[in-house]
Amino acid sequence: MPDLDEMGPVDYLCIEFPHGSLTGKALPLLLDLVDQQTIRILDLLFVRKATDGSVVALDGTELEVAGLGAFHGAASGILGGDDLREIGTVLAPGAAAVVLVYENTWAAPLARTLREVGAQLVAGGRIPIQHLLAALDETEADHQRDEQSTITSGS
Repeated sequence: MPDLDEMGPVDYLCIEFPHGSLTGKALPLLLDLVDQQTIRILDLLFVRKATDGSVVALDGTELEVAGLGAFHGAASGILGGDDLREIGTVLAPGAAAVVLVYENTWAAPLARTLREVGAQLVAGGRIPIQHLLAALDETEADHQRDEQSTITSGS
């Protein structure tokens, strides 16, 4: 594990794949992020939720079959049994998921400097793309209504 004072922010993602859709198609893109030192993978867990609700980690053979063998063994121990149970509460029966814990190495110099001056992150979050698109659509509709109102009141 790298020196904690030198690390960038650490995030996690849980990405659900409907039954049968977990393939290695995005693998090269994730490997590119690692090769470009944009992120450092700290932990990676592939899981499947059975129709009976049980959740199991995928083994190396299943990862090879899905084209994901490059990530077999990428585990720091950050993710554990409690995480597996929690993942099970959000997955649909029959779905698979990839849980990824990663350091944003691109932000490490900024994070280090901020820590040196005593700054600390007090809030953070992620805006789902669906929410962003809906907000942009609403803004565009408001803008069009304003333009129409201006045209109507100006005549």
